[in-house]
Amino acid sequence: MATEYPPYQPIQASSWKVAEAKFLFDIVLGKMLQPEPRNPADQLVPYLRAANVQWSGISLSDVATMYASEGEMQSCSIVQGDLLVCEGGEVGRAAIYSGGLPDEAIIQNALHRVRSKNGNSTRYLCYVLRHIAWSGWFDVLCNKATIAHFTVDKFGELQIAYPEPQVQELIADFLDSETTRLDTLISEKQRLLNLLADKRRAIIADFLTKGLNKDAPRRDSDIPWLGEIPAHWQVERAKWLFTERDDRSDSGDEELLTVSHLTGVTSRAEKDVNMFMAESLEGYKRCQAGDLVINTLWAWMGAMGVARQPGIVSPAYNVYQPVAELDPEYVDLLVRTPRFVEEITRYSKGVWSSRLRLYPEGLYEAWLPVPPLDEQRAIVKHVQIETQKLDALASATERTITLLQERRSALISAAVTGQLDAGEMAA
Repeated sequence: MATEYPPYQPIQASSWKVAEAKFLFDIVLGKMLQPEPRNPADQLVPYLRAANVQWSGISLSDVATMYASEGEMQSCSIVQGDLLVCEGGEVGRAAIYSGGLPDEAIIQNALHRVRSKNGNSTRYLCYVLRHIAWSGWFDVLCNKATIAHFTVDKFGELQIAYPEPQVQELIADFLDSETTRLDTLISEKQRLLNLLADKRRAIIADFLTKGLNKDAPRRDSDIPWLGEIPAHWQVERAKWLFTERDDRSDSGDEELLTVSHLTGVTSRAEKDVNMFMAESLEGYKRCQAGDLVINTLWAWMGAMGVARQPGIVSPAYNVYQPVAELDPEYVDLLVRTPRFVEEITRYSKGVWSSRLRLYPEGLYEAWLPVPPLDEQRAIVKHVQIETQKLDALASATERTITLLQERRSALISAAVTGQLDAGEMAA
C-alpha cells in the first residue's frame, strides 16, 4: 500500500493519465562514498554527486573519485540520456546527463539515476520535476524543517501526469527551445547587471581617490593602493582618524544592527536572516549614528560600513568613532571600495584566507585619503547623483529578469499539465 503524502494533483488534459513514477521510470539510488578499496578488485572511478547536478545541466568541472566493485560500476553506471535527480539538499533538482565522463563513471547515493520504461521521456520528467520543485511541493513532501531527503520510496510514489511518449518528447522539444531562448535573455540581462555594478564601483572609486576636479594638481600619495591624489588632499593613518568605542548595553533593548558586505550597516529587523539569535542582547556593543562598524570576521569580504542610526551590534564586531574632520557618508563609501577592502585585508590576522580577522591594531595600520570636509561632502553628493542613474537602470533590469523567470516557470507548468495545445507546440 502506498504511503500517504500531502496531495499533489496536477491539472492534466482529458487524454492524459496519472501514474506513480516507479511504473513509468526505472529509479536507482547511487553508491555510498567509498574512499578506500575493500577488495583487491575494487577500482578507483569518477562519480557524480549532488553538487554536479544543477537545473542548468550537469557540471563536470569538479568530478571526484571513489572506489567501486565491478557490480557497483554496473548497477550505478550512467549513460547519455540518463536523468540525475538530487536525493538530498535541494531535493528534486535534476538534469539530463549528456556524457563526457569515462564509461566506468558512477553516481553517489546523493543522486537518483532515472531511465525510461515503455518509452516514457526522461526529458519530460525533468520538466515535471522543475514544475513540482517551483510549486514548493518538495518542501512539504520532504519536510524541510529537518534534513530533507527524496528517498527512492517517495520518488517512486510520486504521482506523474503524462501523455503518450511521443507527446512527451514533443513537449520536451518545445520547452528545450523556449527555455533556451528565455535563459539567453536572462543571461544577457544578468550580464548588464554585472556591468552596471562594475561601473558603479568604478565611479565611486574614481571620485574617492581622484576627486571631482580631474584637472587639479596631483601628487604621489606614497600609498600603493591610492596612487596619485589631488595635491591638496591629506593622507592619514587610520589610528589618527578613528577611536575604538567599546560601550556595552545594560539591557540589550536598543535597535539591533547588523553588517554585511552588500548593504553595510542596517537594522537586523530589515534583514531576512535565519541565523542564531542570542537569548539576551545584554553586553552587546553600542554604536552611534556616524560610527564605523566592522564585522571582524568578514572584514576581508568588505563587511563594514557607517551606522546611520544608534543601536547595538554583536560583541564580535568592532565599533570606531571617526574624528570630526571625516564626513560619515564619505567614510561609508571609502571603506566599502574593493581597493580599500583589499588594503585592510593585508593587516588582518589568520592562517586561512577565509578565517581572517581584522582587529583594531590591523585597521590602524591602514592609510586613508582625507580631502577637505566640504570636498568630502561634495564627493558624496556627486556619487549619489551618478549612482542613482545606474541604480534605476539596475532596478529595471532586475524587474525584467524576474518577469522572464516567471514566464519560464509559467510556460513549463502549462506544458507539463496539459494546458498547451500540442499542435501549437509542434508549429
